[in-house]
Amino acid sequence: MNPATRRRLIDGPAGRLEIAWDEPAQPPRGLALIAHPHPLHGGTLDNKVAQTLARAWVSLGYLVVRPNFRGVGQSQGSYGAGLGEADDLHAALQFARDQWLPQPAELALAGFSFGGFVATRLCARLRDQGTEVAHLCLVAPAVATFEVPPLRRADAGPLASRMLVVHGESDDVVPLSAVLDWARPQAQPVLVVPGAGHFFHGLLTPLKEWVCAWHATRPA
Repeated sequence: MNPATRRRLIDGPAGRLEIAWDEPAQPPRGLALIAHPHPLHGGTLDNKVAQTLARAWVSLGYLVVRPNFRGVGQSQGSYGAGLGEADDLHAALQFARDQWLPQPAELALAGFSFGGFVATRLCARLRDQGTEVAHLCLVAPAVATFEVPPLRRADAGPLASRMLVVHGESDDVVPLSAVLDWARPQAQPVLVVPGAGHFFHGLLTPLKEWVCAWHATRPA
């Protein structure tokens, strides 16, 4: 846990919503929202992969916000099958923009496992509302158990300007084959990490470095 991380309660769609946030050393270049794994299987904003994603994005100069989804930690409400959690993530986004970044700023969404499903649902909503998402970063997205929206649709365009999918070769929760079957029709590249399991044990620092390196390859 980062000792610089701060927490507070905000108004959410199901009552109190607990958020944690981290600020970069310099004025933020944008805002990054991080979605944690499945609430019914121990997923919280303190999950190590979610924290790793937060460290990556704050090191890139983003203000990073992580909500505890409804029913987790101090957040009120009960499990919403991904639909309610997308509302929670949206509420955290709106609060952060109102409170800290009232001017338009570059937006990034990231999620791990179930959180990848939630992040893509919110990303699709924002696209349909005409809100641009600059970056969408998915780690081990739970495509085997949830209908994760396609990243690209012929009738609507991509969910975000740039998109990264990272998956472990030895993931025993979300099989790599399921992610490839989901990605193939979209021609979406997948960064496959040899030997990595679902939780990237022993590979969290490299995971942070891969996300940062991918961000650095953005067009000038």
